[in-house]
Amino acid sequence: MEELAYIPSPSRGVLYLGPIPLRGYAFCIIIGVFVAVWLGNKRWIARGGRAGTVADIAVWAVPFGLVGGRLYHVITDYELYFSQGRDWVDAFKVWEGGLGIWGAIALGALGAWIGCRRRGIPMPAYADAVAPGIAFAQAIGRWGNWFNQELYGKETNVPWALHITSSADGRVPGYYHPTFLYESLWCIGVAFLVIWADRRFKLGHGRAFALYVAAYCVGRAWIEYMRVDDAHHILGLRLNDWTAGIVFLLAVAYIVVSSKKRPGREAVVEPGAADEVADGETGAEDADVKDADVKNADGEAPEGEAKADADGDDADADAKDEVESTEAAKKL
Repeated sequence: MEELAYIPSPSRGVLYLGPIPLRGYAFCIIIGVFVAVWLGNKRWIARGGRAGTVADIAVWAVPFGLVGGRLYHVITDYELYFSQGRDWVDAFKVWEGGLGIWGAIALGALGAWIGCRRRGIPMPAYADAVAPGIAFAQAIGRWGNWFNQELYGKETNVPWALHITSSADGRVPGYYHPTFLYESLWCIGVAFLVIWADRRFKLGHGRAFALYVAAYCVGRAWIEYMRVDDAHHILGLRLNDWTAGIVFLLAVAYIVVSSKKRPGREAVVEPGAADEVADGETGAEDADVKDADVKNADGEAPEGEAKADADGDDADADAKDEVESTEAAKKL
């Protein structure tokens, strides 16, 4: 393989600003969250919601999601933390990698439900708004695996092979399929698919989110099959392949059933938001009228009063002409 025909791995995944560690994995997660909230906010406003609502609910969803993602990883890979020779304290070191998307979405949805309930917002509408942003966040977050030199695929000699240089935790230096890159690109495609389908078919009642879940599962299944890191197997398939298949079927079933029971899209996604917009427009009109009155008070008579004054002046001139004509007739 030519030296230039591969994707290099970073020499290290952490930089130090004095005593403060700056970890690439954490930065990818943080940037992904910001992108998801930013895009979700734009979509929420377009649906008739208030600005800032997505961020307020994300305060609940993100922490729950991080905890859920870590729990799923620790439970499914418990031997990494609780087997002989391992330190169970490492289970809390999220910055070293290890977040299961299935647990993150499940527990993150619970946090979002709490936030939506506190605001009186329908959870499915909120999920539809943030779905593409979550896919973009996953695309960005996967680059954290690149910084940690983890979750790569089988050995290969393709020009875009990932060069693994670390030998820690049983890694074997070499050239492998960059499954982190495959999943990142797939998630970008999923995000654009959901945006297009939502505009084309006016998806509502959680169907945009279900489409995101189903589309992601398709990609995750074949990408997961390529990976060579240790994982639990059931009937010859990795655990995450089974999870992706089951979740895919549930998402498709939800789309079908929901389309029949609740066709169309929610007319109102955030109670009171439309009234605030209407009140704002009415207030603007009142302000224009008030400005006109103030201008007239400064010396310019209103249009009606100006016309009346002009008519009065004409009447006075006519009366004066009549008096002068009568006096002239008497003299004659």
